Amino acid sequence: MSGGPSDDLERMAMAVLQPGFEGTEPPEWLRRALADGLGGVVLFARNIPRHADGLGAAAALVAELRRERSEVIVAVDEEGGAVTRLEAAVGSSWPGNLALGVADEVALTRRVARQIGRMVAAAGVTLDYAPVLDVNADPRNPVIGVRSFGSDPEAVGRHGAAWIEGLQSAGVAACAKHFPGHGDTVTDSHLALPAVRASREVIERRDLPPFRAAIAAGVRAVMCGHLLVPAVDVLPATLSREVVTGLLREELGFGGLVVTDAIEMRAVAALYAPGEIAVRALAAGADAICVGVSSAGGESVYALRDAITAAVREGRLAEERLAEAAGRVRDLAAWYDAQAEARKAAARDADEGLGLAAATAALRATPAQPQVSPVLTRAPLVVHLTARPSQAVGRATPLKLGQAIGEILPGTVTAEVDDGGRLPDLGETARPLVIAVHDAVRHAWMRRLLDEALAVRPDAVVVETGVPGTPAGRLYLATHGNSTASARAAARWLTGR
Repeated sequence: MSGGPSDDLERMAMAVLQPGFEGTEPPEWLRRALADGLGGVVLFARNIPRHADGLGAAAALVAELRRERSEVIVAVDEEGGAVTRLEAAVGSSWPGNLALGVADEVALTRRVARQIGRMVAAAGVTLDYAPVLDVNADPRNPVIGVRSFGSDPEAVGRHGAAWIEGLQSAGVAACAKHFPGHGDTVTDSHLALPAVRASREVIERRDLPPFRAAIAAGVRAVMCGHLLVPAVDVLPATLSREVVTGLLREELGFGGLVVTDAIEMRAVAALYAPGEIAVRALAAGADAICVGVSSAGGESVYALRDAITAAVREGRLAEERLAEAAGRVRDLAAWYDAQAEARKAAARDADEGLGLAAATAALRATPAQPQVSPVLTRAPLVVHLTARPSQAVGRATPLKLGQAIGEILPGTVTAEVDDGGRLPDLGETARPLVIAVHDAVRHAWMRRLLDEALAVRPDAVVVETGVPGTPAGRLYLATHGNSTASARAAARWLTGR
């Protein structure tokens, strides 16, 4: 016998889950879960074959998912810049948020986001977990950095709103993150629970304006971050009714879908079991539970379902709250269905060369005099001082600066040096030297090696692909991002192309 109250409750519990999975085809457990009412699926780089037609493969995968359940919400982290899933094999064709913030042309930000929306829509994706609206208040932040539009709340809000408008004009839902603001932290929430220890007044003045702007721009979803904000509550934001319902819903007036950051992240996973995190997040006011990692047979997804239904039966989670959350999931799916014509129009609206042009607009050189001749006329040695990327970046492999220069100047030699490594021989001066760093302001070992290199070769060109620090070298070029687009823009600038 089926269709009774128990079945309805289980389907509502499945509706609020957005799990990831392994492989490039839907596993059997995922097909079964979709038939059982699973509301969402999250795609990662691991789901996209690493070949030239990765986008086509993603579209075929999503079509398979929709054959099992047409209204499924398919989500992806496609921010542009450092964080890309659909272009992970080759790096993003688009500069990230900091580059757009530095270029500071709202119309350009809107155009770039529309093209990202065009790409995401071509893959059949419903919901893009972007843009990042964190104000990068601390340059030591290990997980936000170039993913932020900058350190000025007004500018972050202005560009965030434009990004949302651009993406959603292509018929894909945007998701502002990480509420109530991950910028003033020095801890990566993938690894531990960060704390924003600012006063309520500072949070109101600095962190909330971009989210207010996003809501005014009609953003369809907001992602709550795994953050401790003592000025608001003693609980992590994802699990806090004060944050999700009190601050986001009641004070800021957001009525759309609230999704959690991935619940396996150590910020919350170190505190509670997965089922308890899901129950507490739903009780706080979240509508969708993002689960980046699922067990091979899908048992973990069904365990989450069972934990949610048990909490309702025990009276720990109101059935009305679960029904409301499932309803918001359905509302987002209905919105996506209504945007079919917008997606068709965006598919016809290719903006060739825009990614490179936008990345070029973000380049800043010190000294700042106009470039009258190429900085590089011969194949250089390019030394990359490389730190391990954050887990948010994942498997993305953007074109490195040395490779981009090598496309223009054949014979370019590259060397990779990580923490604990040694510089190559820099004494040979016949070959120009370029030193590429990323977020040197955060890495003492990187600054030390840079100083050592410049002591031997003061003629070196330094290229910073992250958050800029103190200029160094005979020329210091800041790209404000490490996407493939930014690498090619820097290479063209340096070679006068």
